[in-house]
Amino acid sequence: MRRAQSALEYLFILAAVLILVMVTIRVVFTSVQALNSSVTEYIDTLKNKILETL
Repeated sequence: MRRAQSALEYLFILAAVLILVMVTIRVVFTSVQALNSSVTEYIDTLKNKILETL
């Protein structure tokens, strides 16, 4: 009976770790998307300023 309980505890810990990994990956991807959007906007602004000065 102890082996079954240990296996069940192991599966719960594994599920918790996988949930934490998924949350971390989602946060990283959201941050990368926000950064990409900011960089793209900044590049467009610089491009427009350069074109205005020509």
